[in-house]
Amino acid sequence: MKTIGIAAHSAEGGSLCFITACREGSRQLGAFMHPNIVVSAIPMALSMPGWESNNYADVAKHLSHGIQMVADAGADFYVCPDNTAHIILEQIAADLPLPGLHIADVVTQEIITKGWKNVGLLGTRWTMTGPVYAKALERQGLNRLVPDQPMREQLNTAIFDELCQGVFSMQTTSLFLRAIADLQEQGAECVILGCTEIPLIISVENSPLPVLDSTRLLAQYAVREAIAEHPVNIKTGWLDVNPRE
Repeated sequence: MKTIGIAAHSAEGGSLCFITACREGSRQLGAFMHPNIVVSAIPMALSMPGWESNNYADVAKHLSHGIQMVADAGADFYVCPDNTAHIILEQIAADLPLPGLHIADVVTQEIITKGWKNVGLLGTRWTMTGPVYAKALERQGLNRLVPDQPMREQLNTAIFDELCQGVFSMQTTSLFLRAIADLQEQGAECVILGCTEIPLIISVENSPLPVLDSTRLLAQYAVREAIAEHPVNIKTGWLDVNPRE
């Protein structure tokens, strides 16, 4: 089996990705079994000034360091359980030591499988209005719906001030559920939980729309790739989410 490298950005998203990969391994391979996994965790605090000032070169330095760490530890490919980080990863993919499994490609593949067309998107302000999902969904002819600007700011604040720091309140859960209900009124058939911490408070059990849990989907696809017999298939620095034996 291939070795999975998890390059964490936030501790909460990285932890959820790790435990999901272990559990998915057990589901497919038997009790206590999963592919080898190596994890790096560069403190997100080092990247936050770069995000706030749009100094993406500074953020790229820290993300690259994390991926180099898992490469040095023997990973065959990496996943980064952070949707916003893919803005930078797309720019530097060709220069990284390992191919990556792109979180938006994974989520989009699931949407296609389900047959949905109108897709709601929640996440940080960079994810909701940025290029990562806009491009991934457009390539597949899917329509992207996002909350209005005041709601986007409330969600963004909640993500960084609470979810990324392990704070989960009923008030914030209600805020996200209200945002999903608003997207449903706009015509969304499903919603992407496009921040890897949102699944810690929102799930299929409490959401008024079907959810695409980007964190768990990324981990599940990573296990699928790790146990597949085909060699790593690189496409412009990214793995093909659809390879088949």
